[in-house]
Amino acid sequence: MTTQPVRFREEQRFRQVWIWLLTLPLCVGGIGFFAWAMVKQLVTGRPVGSRPMPDLMLMIVGPLVILLMAGLLWMMWAARLVTEVRNDGIYIRFFPFHRGYHGFLWGEIESFGACTYRPILEYGGWGIRFGSGGKAYNVSGNRGLQLALGGGRSGRVLIGSQRPEELAIAVQSAKGEAGA
Repeated sequence: MTTQPVRFREEQRFRQVWIWLLTLPLCVGGIGFFAWAMVKQLVTGRPVGSRPMPDLMLMIVGPLVILLMAGLLWMMWAARLVTEVRNDGIYIRFFPFHRGYHGFLWGEIESFGACTYRPILEYGGWGIRFGSGGKAYNVSGNRGLQLALGGGRSGRVLIGSQRPEELAIAVQSAKGEAGA
């Protein structure tokens, strides 16, 4: 990561109500059920259901499911897409999936532009996706900045944005000043 000044920065998170209406009941329900089942069967000694899971299996599966569901909730809450325009290129980081920033330098970008796209039809949804339009990094909405890459990194990359026109202007300005 360079120490260049940031000319544009946008941070987006998964905060759509419909995602939480699907995820929260599933995770909380799974955590609650396995916590209840472990207490009922392992502590009180009363089996859960007509064909109960063996105690050893419940001691293994129960904590794993609880950790998995809690981890999914944490990941949905902590996940964020950070987009930065710097003097030498565009940088993105999709936390917690990227350890650091991934850069697209001016020499690699043949063209770019703000666009409207169909996230489900073109990329199969939101997140880090691969689709007919290339690779996408998006969190919400249907707008972003489309990059056409050349050189050693050919293909197209879509960076989702809530402010795509402002992002495109920042890219145009920084790329123009860099003489790329």
